[in-house]
Amino acid sequence: MTVDEVREPAPTDEVVDRLVDVQAIADLMTGWIHRDLGEWDRLRDLFTPGARIEVTWFAGPASDFVDASTRMGASDLRTKHLIASPVIRFAPGRDRAWTETNAIIVVESRAARIGAQAHMRLIDRVERRGGRWRIADRRAVYDFASFTFPVGPVDVDPGPLDAHPVEYAALAHLLELGGFPVRGRFPTRGSDAEREIKAAAEAWLRS
Repeated sequence: MTVDEVREPAPTDEVVDRLVDVQAIADLMTGWIHRDLGEWDRLRDLFTPGARIEVTWFAGPASDFVDASTRMGASDLRTKHLIASPVIRFAPGRDRAWTETNAIIVVESRAARIGAQAHMRLIDRVERRGGRWRIADRRAVYDFASFTFPVGPVDVDPGPLDAHPVEYAALAHLLELGGFPVRGRFPTRGSDAEREIKAAAEAWLRS
C-alpha cells in the first residue's frame, strides 16, 4: 500500500470555510484584551454599528460602553479579563451566530486594598458584515464571585453585599467602591433570565 492510498481526503471548501469562521469568532472573543490594555479604538471595532451590551455596571449602546470604559480605565479600579474558547451556534446561512464563552474578570481597588474575581459567561450575538465578524449584542451571566486580598486581610462590610445576588455580589461591591454603581438584577446561572437570553438568541439566529 502506498502513501497516496492511505492519505486522508482533503477537507471540502465548506469545512475550510467553517474553520475560518470559527477562528475569526474566537479571535473576536479574545479581542476583549483591548479593553484591559486601554486600546479603545480597537475595542470599539469589535462591535457592529448599533450594537448593545449589558453587564453589571452598564446597559446600553456598545459605543457608550467604550466611552464609559475609558472613564473606568482612568479610575482607581484595575481590571483584567481571562477569556476561554467560545461555543458557537451558527445560523443556516452562517452570517449569524450566537456564542457562549467562559470568562473570569479580576478587579482590584488599590485605594480599598481589596479585589474580587467573578466567573461568568458571555452570551453574544455575532454577525458577519462586509466579510468581518463583529459583536451585535453582548450579555453576561454570572456563575460565582469571591473577594481577593492582594496586600492582606481587610474587613468587608456585609451590608452592601445583600443588595446583590451572591453570584456577583463581590464584583458589584468593587465596582461600587470605584464609583460605578450596579443597579437592578442580572442573570445568574440557572436563572429564568439566563434561559430567556438564550431563547431570544436562538430565535434571533433563526429569524
